[in-house]
Amino acid sequence: MRRLLHPIVLFLTATPGFFIEAAETPKKKPQAPAALPEVVITATRSATPLSQVPAAVKTLDKKQMEERLTRTFPEALRETPGVSIQKTSNGQGSPFIRGFTGFRNLMMIDGIRFNNSTFRDGPNQYWNTIDQYALDHVEVLPSQGSVLYGSDAVGGTVNAFTKGSGYLSEAEGGFFSHGRADYRYSTAEHSNVEHLESSIGQGQKWGLHAGVTLSQFGNVVDGSGRLQRNTGYDQWAFNVRLDVALDDQWTFTAAHQQLRQNDVWRTHSTTSGVSFEGTAVGTDRVRLFDQQRSLSYVRLAGRDLNSFVDTASLTISLQTANENQFRVTGPGVRSYNVVDLSTLGADLEFTSDSPVGTWVYGVDFYEDFVQSHASDNPFQGAVADNSTYSLLGVHIQDAIDLGERVHIFIGERFTHATARLGSFQDPFTLAQRSFAESWNNFSGSLRFVIDLDQKDRFSLFGGVSQAFRAPNLSDLSRFDVALSGRKETPATDLSPEKYLTYEIGLKANTENVSASLAYFYTQLDNLIIRRSTAVPLQDTKANGGDGFMQGIEFSTRWRLDKHWSLFGHVAWVEGEADQFIGTTTQKRREPLGKIAPLVGYAGVRWQTADSRFWTEFVGLTYGEAGRMNTSDQLDTQRIPPNGTSSFLLLTLRGGYSVNQNLILTASLDNLLNQTYRYHGSGSNEPGFGANLGVTVKF
Repeated sequence: MRRLLHPIVLFLTATPGFFIEAAETPKKKPQAPAALPEVVITATRSATPLSQVPAAVKTLDKKQMEERLTRTFPEALRETPGVSIQKTSNGQGSPFIRGFTGFRNLMMIDGIRFNNSTFRDGPNQYWNTIDQYALDHVEVLPSQGSVLYGSDAVGGTVNAFTKGSGYLSEAEGGFFSHGRADYRYSTAEHSNVEHLESSIGQGQKWGLHAGVTLSQFGNVVDGSGRLQRNTGYDQWAFNVRLDVALDDQWTFTAAHQQLRQNDVWRTHSTTSGVSFEGTAVGTDRVRLFDQQRSLSYVRLAGRDLNSFVDTASLTISLQTANENQFRVTGPGVRSYNVVDLSTLGADLEFTSDSPVGTWVYGVDFYEDFVQSHASDNPFQGAVADNSTYSLLGVHIQDAIDLGERVHIFIGERFTHATARLGSFQDPFTLAQRSFAESWNNFSGSLRFVIDLDQKDRFSLFGGVSQAFRAPNLSDLSRFDVALSGRKETPATDLSPEKYLTYEIGLKANTENVSASLAYFYTQLDNLIIRRSTAVPLQDTKANGGDGFMQGIEFSTRWRLDKHWSLFGHVAWVEGEADQFIGTTTQKRREPLGKIAPLVGYAGVRWQTADSRFWTEFVGLTYGEAGRMNTSDQLDTQRIPPNGTSSFLLLTLRGGYSVNQNLILTASLDNLLNQTYRYHGSGSNEPGFGANLGVTVKF
């Protein structure tokens, strides 16, 4: 299924103004370095010190991703507190945040909505199409993003900020050029990754950054020494970004990024799969995906506008996605299924200081245009053909200081969602149908931060937040294979899911210790869930899953001295919801599916005083996942009959900066050579192996 690459089209779009601080904003003159508090954007849609946001936001920077030598973006999130991983195949990864995954988490790139209306229920592969080598840093906002960012932000909101040229750190007016080349090799997965990036520009005036990544991922060898056939695949990605300081107040940004994957097999449903603790092996001869995505955007952003409006931004974006599935069944029947999508987006946002707080407000709009067809269905592909899906949102939030220690955040969002299904097949009459529906929602939040001392070292945070997820095209019209060989069919009689999250927590940030502790409880209302039909091995969807998700998260880092530090986190989560009994309308309370109930992580780090040499020893453990619902029990190719067993991963890694231009990095992974897979995954993870990295800067 390898195809010629289509021509690359650079389409312009703009990132929202709430990224002004994180993006490259003009300054009148360079300032001397100063010890500043870590600033995050996602929690409030404005640059806010981490200690002052009303949530336990987690961050991941490019240095951490480089040091960990991870293979993909979802795997880069593996050691982030409160995040667990599922991988349907080696080329497909789906993070769980507070027990939710897939389209119940919202992914953004430079503040632009990455989710689209074709995203499937449960774990899916789409986050795996983000090139981690193009990223500068990532912010993970748990639970409370729906008021600020709209539909899907239930479990969490993840915002990935891309690399720029760094033109603001250069001397004013001086021409600059710099770059780097990275190489990663892994023994257990026989993979090679090559990355090259370069930046040029004029200090304080403009900068151009470009990068390309080529990846050849080989077949994985698990802890028992088994070579898992067809787990390898090829991938390429590139990105380019131009930043221009128009004057002291306004910046212009234009960017494009693109990624393609070739021959990514879903081995669990094929004869190439391997049995794990009693899982079934699939019967398909072939089931693979070619996948491609692009994002282009322009941004016009202004700050310090000296009027009622302090900052303003306009974003225009275009995204494309192509998903091409090829399948050969056991008897030899060949079929293909294609989904082509284009998404136009616009975001207009302002911030204003006033006597009653700092206001963040704006409007955003996204519309998907979908073409979908299949060789075995005359009316549609995986989702309805010739369809559109739109999301219109208006949001406002006020950050109010009650004295010096109490900070209140009050927000509200209105969302209007419209689905227009051009052509799909009625699962009962098998005739062609069309369908249109729209939904409105108001969601609000009330959050707080209370400083417990005058130095902002200790704080109490919490609040109540509503969330909302409108039925998307996949909910309404998917006609495709799901779970272990079952078929999911269209269901148009659906209404939005609603959520209400309560949270309370503590944060500490002293000279040597940073820590956070949080408890959350999410009430689920009208969850869209699968239900069996009278046709064997065929499912549909319906509302009816009321229930809850709750959990506790703790993370800490303790700097013992200039050489030694300790760090770790632990997260426990559980949830239950009503599920339909067989083909009846009766329901019973069951555990929510594919949740890793307990995840623990701990490590120790030593580094030289100048940080030229460092080493870490870390351990990551997943508890036994034995609480399964009916859907889990039917997923026999991915989940063992008695659930997924616990495992402990030990890793030793380190790095050495030979000079300013050469950095060497290495890691020894899975030191115990365990045979394991993440709960709900379709293939085993690599056994003991070494990862080697080389970086050359120029």
